[in-house]
Formats: sequence, structure tokens, C-alpha cells
Amino acid sequence: MAKPVTRYVGVIDGEPGVYGVWFPDLPGCTSGGATMDELLRNAQIALRLWAEDAIADGETIPAPRTIDEISADPDVMGAFHEGSVLAIVPLLIESGRSVKANLSMDAGLLAAIDEAAAARGLTRSAFLLSAAREKIAAEG
Repeated sequence: MAKPVTRYVGVIDGEPGVYGVWFPDLPGCTSGGATMDELLRNAQIALRLWAEDAIADGETIPAPRTIDEISADPDVMGAFHEGSVLAIVPLLIESGRSVKANLSMDAGLLAAIDEAAAARGLTRSAFLLSAAREKIAAEG
């Protein structure tokens, strides 16, 4: 059975045009963006880069705390009083090793996937990987 995606709680502050996020469980892991969408995309990248650096340095990546645990953190409570909100951000670390997967789906859906992939200049696999990443990212 595959390991579930690890998700970290980020603290978002700022205002339109200048948003920031920091992760209480990952010291020094921060990011920013002009819009919330940009901020959340950048937050995923920051998480991945932080984790990859920690792994490369032989460090252990801290386990994420729950929303309740994070909300009780004094630093986070102070941020709440200043208008910050929380976001759940998935940590997606790719292994760099491809594996073959056998999937079953409706023939009509497969044809639509192939058509959409071709329209974007992608292979079926690249299209499905991109769609999976986007779905995971959108649902945190």
C-alpha cells in the first residue's frame, strides 16, 4: 500500500499583491506570491525544496502536526490575532524513479485523454502525471 501524501499546515498573512506563508513545523520554510493561487503553488515548491535540502543534509523531516496542535502554538495564535489564516499544503517529493502502472478506464475517457494530451504536445503519461499533480495540489 502506498504511503499517504504528507501535508503541512502553512500560516498565510499579507494582503492582495503581497502574500506570504510560513510553516511552523519546518523552520525557515517560507514563500510568497502576489495572489493566493500563486502563493499556494509557490508554497508547494518551497516545501519540496526545503525537504530535499534536509534529506541531502542527512536531516530528518519533522512530522506534521495537526491543525489543532498548530492552532494552539503561541506563534500561530499571535499570527491569528494579526489576521493570518491557515492552509494545508501537500509535500510532493518525487523519487526520480519511474514505475509502470496498469490502469483500467473507459475507452471513451482514454480517447479524450489522448486527444487532450496531443493538443498540449504531451504524451499520455505526461498528461496524466500533470493532471494528478494539479488535482493533489488543488485539494491540498
